[in-house]
Amino acid sequence: MDGQVPAILLGIAIPALMLFCGSVVLFCAEKTLWSLLQMLGAGCLIIVVLTHIGKAFDLLPWMRWGRENSMGHFLDLGGATLGLSLFPAGYLMDVLTRKSALR
Repeated sequence: MDGQVPAILLGIAIPALMLFCGSVVLFCAEKTLWSLLQMLGAGCLIIVVLTHIGKAFDLLPWMRWGRENSMGHFLDLGGATLGLSLFPAGYLMDVLTRKSALR
């Protein structure tokens, strides 16, 4: 493992953790469907980070990290797809409902 891998992992882990912690706080403050979607989306981004950690440190080799049609590949792809769709959708709907509630 070269020295760049931990730095790159740290670069994606910190924003993902910040999004997850912020969405958990928001969900605890107001339990709405939109805050739940944000929290689930941020959780999926954490799964993406964990799959990259598993690949970098060769954890759970039976998942065949980095190979096409492997469980690790689909876990990473599914987490990224859900995370990048659920979090923005929840955020957008939260903003739109807040804006309409202010009127």
